[in-house]
Amino acid sequence: MRASLFSSSSPLRDVPVLLVAVVWGSSFMAVQRVAEPGTVVAVLVLRFGLVLPVLGVFAWRALRGMGRREWLGGAVLGLVLGGIFLLETYGAVHTSATNAGLIVSLTMVTTPLAESAVNRTPLPRAFLAAAGLSVLGVALLTGGGGLKPPSAGDLLVLGAALVRTVHVLAMSRIRAIRDTDSLAVTWVQLAAALVFVAVAPFAGPAPWTVAAGYGPAQWAWLLHLALLCTLFAFFVQMWAVRTTSPSRVSLLLGTEPLWAAVFGITLAGDHLGPLALLGGVLVLAGTAWGRRTAVPAPAPAAARAEDQAEDREPVAGGR
Repeated sequence: MRASLFSSSSPLRDVPVLLVAVVWGSSFMAVQRVAEPGTVVAVLVLRFGLVLPVLGVFAWRALRGMGRREWLGGAVLGLVLGGIFLLETYGAVHTSATNAGLIVSLTMVTTPLAESAVNRTPLPRAFLAAAGLSVLGVALLTGGGGLKPPSAGDLLVLGAALVRTVHVLAMSRIRAIRDTDSLAVTWVQLAAALVFVAVAPFAGPAPWTVAAGYGPAQWAWLLHLALLCTLFAFFVQMWAVRTTSPSRVSLLLGTEPLWAAVFGITLAGDHLGPLALLGGVLVLAGTAWGRRTAVPAPAPAAARAEDQAEDREPVAGGR
């Protein structure tokens, strides 16, 4: 019965992937519940510290079979991933949950633009129009009801979106990890991202001090970030790309900014003026249009690498 419910012909197979988009959309609000500007690094150490032992149980056998080049490739990606988490988390505590979720969705258009530049392949005009629509939307969203400069938090989240683009491109181009087990690569990336531990003593209170000060509600939000936004999201993606197409998974995960706006407005108390609301709608429309715009088909080898990269990305929304 269970196999038939989630078979490739059942619409229920999309439900777990959609749930990943929902929990990722809630992650910006969750960050604001557990982190302050002075505790960002400590919170990241706690989050990854909860994830790595559990993930390591499942990845242990594959990790033992990895060679030096695979460990090094995963570690390089992990350092980039660590930069994404730093920018995104610092940004989330300095801006609204709605802004953070919508701005980071620009990765959907910056990644094809960067790939086009690297491969020297032109993009369709429709995609460029969609990208322009998204950028206009961000300008209206972050303008505070007018065309004002974006806040520091908005710029940090925008930086996270750009670095995430670098991460996605690097995953498809580092040859050492192309045939490596995705679970093992994920563990190495998250372990390398724990470079936060080295700077934690200089970036605010110690992680254990922050943890000791948490009440039940904050622990619940921290576990939400670690277990749902990271572990659950990775395992669902790993299952989904084996039961449906990567493009279908990508489209479902693309609803994340919509859920970020829903949580931000209904639960986090974000208030958008008319122009900001229009900007949010333009971001959603532009990124959705950009994802659906036909782009030149990659060569077979490149297509396989891209599929593998999508398979390995456990927190593609940085969440």
